[in-house]
Amino acid sequence: MYVPKMFREEDAEALHAAMREIGAAAVIGQGPDGMVATHVPVELDTSAGGNGVIRCHFAKPNPHAATIESDGELLVIFQGPQGYVTPNWYPSKHQTGKAVPTWNYVAIHAYGTATTYDDREKLKAHLAALTNHFENSYAAPWKIEDAPDGFIDDMCRAIVGIEIEITRLEGKWKMSQNKSVTDARGVVNGLRAQGGDTSIAIADLIEAKNNLGDNAG
Repeated sequence: MYVPKMFREEDAEALHAAMREIGAAAVIGQGPDGMVATHVPVELDTSAGGNGVIRCHFAKPNPHAATIESDGELLVIFQGPQGYVTPNWYPSKHQTGKAVPTWNYVAIHAYGTATTYDDREKLKAHLAALTNHFENSYAAPWKIEDAPDGFIDDMCRAIVGIEIEITRLEGKWKMSQNKSVTDARGVVNGLRAQGGDTSIAIADLIEAKNNLGDNAG
């Protein structure tokens, strides 16, 4: 991934926090007929490995799982908040006309080598961790123990566990850091006026990355 220094995020805690918040990723590898990708929710275990371990699972009929047995390198892509930025939000555009549209976004690339497993207890532990992560914000979280006896075991027979030890992490937060403070504030104001969860999330990130604080209005 091309990452200019001003957009680069290297703090491991920030990268891990974003990966957990995003929650799902595209797992990309080399298949017998070319590149192949699978989109899955993921479990991140930062207590294992130097950079952490990603766990996910594929349906057994998915041919991607068979290509992982060679233990080759995989790329796991996490995409965070992203959206269009119109030049009309830049005060400088109205002064000079020298402005073009752009796209602000968060992207994390995790590289690593993977292994597959079908151990029933390990799969159930992964499914429990994954479920607990996504259910913990609910008033009455669902747990795998809520399923009838034997049901989860039956489901485990239909999946393959994937464990990826992260060897390298790249993070890119393209959030108007290449703009003047005035133009960055203009983007924040435009996004907040536009509304919507994604626009507000991007506005918050622009404020944080450009140290705008409470003066963005």
